[in-house]
Amino acid sequence: MTPNQYVETILAKYAVPRGPNSPAELLGATVAGPLHTWAGQQLNALQYSGSYAKETGVRGISDVDVFISLKADTTNTLKEIYESLFSLAQKNGWSPRRQNVSVGVTVNGTRGDLVPGKVQAGHQNYHSLYLCKRDSWTQTNVALHVNTVHNSGRLKEIRAIKIWRLLHNLDFPSLYLELFTIRSLSGCSRTALADNILHALRTVGTLLTSTRIEDPANTNNVLSDDLSKQEKERIAGLAAQSVREQSWDRIIW
Repeated sequence: MTPNQYVETILAKYAVPRGPNSPAELLGATVAGPLHTWAGQQLNALQYSGSYAKETGVRGISDVDVFISLKADTTNTLKEIYESLFSLAQKNGWSPRRQNVSVGVTVNGTRGDLVPGKVQAGHQNYHSLYLCKRDSWTQTNVALHVNTVHNSGRLKEIRAIKIWRLLHNLDFPSLYLELFTIRSLSGCSRTALADNILHALRTVGTLLTSTRIEDPANTNNVLSDDLSKQEKERIAGLAAQSVREQSWDRIIW
C-alpha cells in the first residue's frame, strides 16, 4: 500500500456520515421546528455551518453546527437572544451547555451547537454574535468561513490533520487549524496527499508559534491568539515528532 492509499483508508475510517438520514441532519430536522417557532418573523435563515458545512468533519469529534440568522431589526439584545435560546433548549430537553458563541445541545445522542447571530444592518452575511465568556460580542461571517475552507481544495489534508489532532488529544481550534493548514499548503501539489500532510505537519512544527492567523471575516479577531505560547509549543513539538516517524501508521491510525 502506498502512503497515499494508506491515508485514504484512514480518511474513510473517520468519515462523517452525510445526507438526510445522517445523525447531523436528523438533529437539524429535530431542532428546526422549535427554532422556527422561537424566532418567528425575525428568522432570516437556518443553516448548517462549521465542519459539516465545510466537509472537514471527523467521526468521533464533530458536532453539527446549526447557525440561526436573525434579522437586523431584531430588537432583543445579543445576550437576551442567547439566554432565550438556552431556555428553549432546556424546555425541549436538549441538555443545553453554555459555550462561548453557541448553546451546545444533545438530541437523540447526537451533539450539536446552536449558534445564534443577528445580521448587521446593511449587510447580508455579516453577523454579530454574543460572547458568553466575556459578556461581549464579536463580528463574524459564517458563509465566508465555509466558502474559504470548502473551496480551498485542501479538505483531505485538513481532515487528516484533524485526525492527528484527535489522536494526540490536542486543543487546536478548528478554524485556526483549517486556515493554518490551507496557508501552509499554498503552492503545493493538489495530488500528493501524503506528502502534503507531512509538509503541513512540518510547518506546524516550525512555524505555528510565530504565524499570525486572522479571522477572514474580522481581522480584529486573531485566531492564533486563542492558544497560549505553551499550548502552541506542545502542538508544534508533537507535529515535529510525527514528521520524524518512520511509518505512516505511527502518524495517523
